[in-house]
Amino acid sequence: MLPPVRCFTCGKPIGGKIFLEFQRRTQRGEDPKKVFEDLNIKRYCCRTVMLSSTILIDDIAFYNRFEIP
Repeated sequence: MLPPVRCFTCGKPIGGKIFLEFQRRTQRGEDPKKVFEDLNIKRYCCRTVMLSSTILIDDIAFYNRFEIP
């Protein structure tokens, strides 16, 4: 799955720098609540999308879907 471009509920843009910044800072151990406040993400729907999204494209890219004989 690619990072979400917009919130699925309200349509606010959350992709690009905002989503990647959130992931980078939370992986370093910062509190997600503090990161949301710093990035000005106040709606519950946007917070839910950001917390529940994962980037799987790097993991999926290792598998070859079609075998060429």
